[in-house]
Amino acid sequence: MTGADILVESLIRHGVEVVFAYPGGASMPIHQSLTKVEDRLRTILPRHEQGGGFMAHGYARTTGKAGVCFSTSGPGATNFVTCIADAKMDSVPLVFITGQVSTTVLGNDAFQETPMVEICRGITKHHYLLTRVEDVARVVKEAFHIATTGRPGPVLIDICKDVQVKSTVPDWDGPMDLPGYRPFRKPTRAELEPIVAAIRASKRPFIYAGGGITHAGASAELRELAELTGIPVGLTVHGLGNFPADHYLCLQMLGMHGTVYSNYAINDADLLIALGVRFDDRVTGKLTEFVKHGKIVHVDIDRSEIHKNKFAHVPVHGDVKAALATLNGMLKEDANADLVAGGRYPDWWRQIDAWREADPMRCPERPDAIIPQHAIRRLWEILRDRGQLDKTIITTGVGQHQMWAAQFFGFNQPRKWITSGGLGTMGFGLPAALGCKVAHPDNLVIDIDGDGSFLMNVQELATAFAEKIPAKVLLLNNQHLGMVMQWEDRFFGSNRGHTYLGAGDDQPPYPDFCTIAKGFGVATRSVIDKADLDAALIEMIESEGPFLLNVHVPHQEHVLPMIPAGMTVHDIIKT
Repeated sequence: MTGADILVESLIRHGVEVVFAYPGGASMPIHQSLTKVEDRLRTILPRHEQGGGFMAHGYARTTGKAGVCFSTSGPGATNFVTCIADAKMDSVPLVFITGQVSTTVLGNDAFQETPMVEICRGITKHHYLLTRVEDVARVVKEAFHIATTGRPGPVLIDICKDVQVKSTVPDWDGPMDLPGYRPFRKPTRAELEPIVAAIRASKRPFIYAGGGITHAGASAELRELAELTGIPVGLTVHGLGNFPADHYLCLQMLGMHGTVYSNYAINDADLLIALGVRFDDRVTGKLTEFVKHGKIVHVDIDRSEIHKNKFAHVPVHGDVKAALATLNGMLKEDANADLVAGGRYPDWWRQIDAWREADPMRCPERPDAIIPQHAIRRLWEILRDRGQLDKTIITTGVGQHQMWAAQFFGFNQPRKWITSGGLGTMGFGLPAALGCKVAHPDNLVIDIDGDGSFLMNVQELATAFAEKIPAKVLLLNNQHLGMVMQWEDRFFGSNRGHTYLGAGDDQPPYPDFCTIAKGFGVATRSVIDKADLDAALIEMIESEGPFLLNVHVPHQEHVLPMIPAGMTVHDIIKT
């Protein structure tokens, strides 16, 4: 078999059902091989390599499987760099396969040659430059193993063109060559006993749960821990959905734009149980003041995260699902019956409830305009009332709309909320939604987006139409780069530093997104009047094909509450 045929067959043998691939000179043999297996492997053609990369993101993050995307060499490959960095920051299992020039000209600055391994060395979990056809089957096997085990992440396979056309007899059952890579570790009972002791000594405990819960499939174990002990739960932006938003113990999102009460609670906690988190600066603010007087338990599969940003008094390196399963079993033993009795923290919960009552998450209202928060809340309420929440997936771009979606759309299940967190990549929402919809054709998939972010990958409307992927876009169009504008308002005297996206105050809203959508063959509607919003949302939900709902919103709204970067909960801005 040729190297290209081996590569494609290896994907199929690893359970891959769909790839997102844009062809070019250095990857043509692979695409020829893909045409031979169309009955077993679907190939979706994005309109930009970055779009294909983010489609693979959506696919991977809603399934837990490795997403796969292809590009050619040079500019095609470098268009993946942002996608790779995003996957590394958010721990997404992806396999990026890039064509490379032939081995005979490698390193000679040949046409469309870029040193992808060197470019991506710091943003991949692992990387390969394939120069021998005999290595193809083994490398693919290793790539999937590395991407999906331990802390998930992106793996790059850069495959030379002559390797794609050379032939060999593949060894499908050959061993992997990964000395020292031991991705799974189950914490011992002895390592977990200090957590039990810490819970017993605590009067104000707090659970801080993140995306590691999603990757480990540990949402059920997290809920059991919270309900056994009565400890409140705060979630990172990637933790949303791992604990039901409508649960009494849930204090919603914490951090820069988290709820006031979750930030107050974590600040006053005498015990912080950190599960699958990395103490990101958007959560901690000023590190030296974060949980300054509390004991910290940190459970994580990635040893390098423990003690990296905050010292952990009880460090536990291992799989968080296995750790919680063992810990919950220990808590249910007779010797620990006092820890699972109801009402252990009455004073703590009285304080938390007082914070919740004093500073709830408020949705502003304006009779003369559609406020972005209101549009998102109405979408959630309509889907709730129609019984569709459990089968709805939300993606977002990056900006104000992203944070409002996190605040006002309640998630009760994991893998229903897909956003770019660590890298904060604009243009993420639409292609990610397409990947989600391909993975879950029976789910309603909606990209809640902003006009600035949406424009960065607007060309993927063509993919939605041509590939018949009926994802929806709720576009909150305020004609500005809203989050940057908000910082201008708060910290730069409202001086506009190129954050206005329109064509001028005397011009109509620009661009005309409905005309753009129609040009791509996508159904669309524009809404200005608040009275028309509900009907428009229902039309979007019920549309059979892809749909763009362009909602005109005022640009003066700010995402609140807000803890300014590098500051503390004492500096929180509420109004």
